[in-house]
Amino acid sequence: MLFVADSAKERIQQIKQKQGFGEDYFVRVSVTSGGCSGLSYNMDFDNESQPNDQVFEDNGTRVVTDLKSFLYLFNSTLEFSGGLEGKGFYFNNPNAARTCGCGESFAV
Repeated sequence: MLFVADSAKERIQQIKQKQGFGEDYFVRVSVTSGGCSGLSYNMDFDNESQPNDQVFEDNGTRVVTDLKSFLYLFNSTLEFSGGLEGKGFYFNNPNAARTCGCGESFAV
């Protein structure tokens, strides 16, 4: 399962409204090689499903990922932090053995 914190849900709704995305749009997340810790998170809006997509709905927000990425993201929570010291969107990932200082990459 992938989870969505209230803070992320609110920001996702704001972005979707501002961009004019309809209800058919969802959040697509993935994990790719890169970053200073070895693996990086990617996040975007999409409205086209792929054959191997894993689909989750939490807190009224649909999150989609590919099967390989799901292995790294299992039981993670998408969160959002704003303000002067805010990180933007980030994952609270219990599978990460270590993360980099910026929080955008991780290792397992």
